[in-house]
Amino acid sequence: MIKLKKLAFDNTNEIKILYKDTFMKEPWNDNWSDDNQLHLYITELIGNNNSLTFGLFDDIELIGISMGYVKHWYSSTEYNVEEFFIKPEKQNIGLGSDFLRRIESTMKEEGINAIFLQTDRNVFAYNFYRKNGFTELENHVSLKKKI
Repeated sequence: MIKLKKLAFDNTNEIKILYKDTFMKEPWNDNWSDDNQLHLYITELIGNNNSLTFGLFDDIELIGISMGYVKHWYSSTEYNVEEFFIKPEKQNIGLGSDFLRRIESTMKEEGINAIFLQTDRNVFAYNFYRKNGFTELENHVSLKKKI
């Protein structure tokens, strides 16, 4: 049975395992071999005042994660998603779309009326989000400066 649950610090190790399993493989090939760096990253995402992390479970197995935070903005209250992923072996069977629908339903119940996220145009996630009703913000630009 597929179900959505809110996650917290108690779930840090589960999150780290699934995160590595997902992002240290194709197509990402991220190097998360520094466990301390990954621990800091995960706890930063799940440990702030407005953090909001969801897990998608198939019975007791964690198969999907959404990590982000609630942002109170002048035009809406948003769920800003920093990480969203499904276990690689469970991808391409509709679970990601189902996960998003469950999150959207929960957000509506909690008075949150928008979901914001960023992704690259050249990754498969871009088309996944577009298929699930996300649109590009015309005037939004992401900037970065290496120092």
